[in-house]
Amino acid sequence: MNNMKKVLFLSAVLAFASCKKEKAEDPVQDPTENYSEGHSAEVKTPEALGKELFEGPGNCASCHQPDQKVIGPSIKEIAKIYKDKNADLVAFLKGNSEPIVDPSQFSVMQTNLPITKAMSDEELKAIETYMYSQLK
Repeated sequence: MNNMKKVLFLSAVLAFASCKKEKAEDPVQDPTENYSEGHSAEVKTPEALGKELFEGPGNCASCHQPDQKVIGPSIKEIAKIYKDKNADLVAFLKGNSEPIVDPSQFSVMQTNLPITKAMSDEELKAIETYMYSQLK
């Protein structure tokens, strides 16, 4: 009987110790994961953010491809013209300037202007940065 009590006692101690160990490890892992996710979001470059917006919520990629005209002019063509004319792409995306690349297609672009008008200046600058990066 004495041995049985010792075995039960040891089993209980071991079970308690392993539970305590698991609980102790969990809080250490979670903050690290949260910090990693938050940290990677903070280090996103304007170019990376611009690409994400261009291809996602901005819906720009549905009409504009990097190298070729699809529905609208290519990203490279837009970036080159805006750069050569020292024009303000952000102002255009805000709806505050006239189209200079392909005015005949402006009616198609007008359907997306509400999306870009609702974006922050930081987001629009990021899209501009991404578009200019295509000239490299």
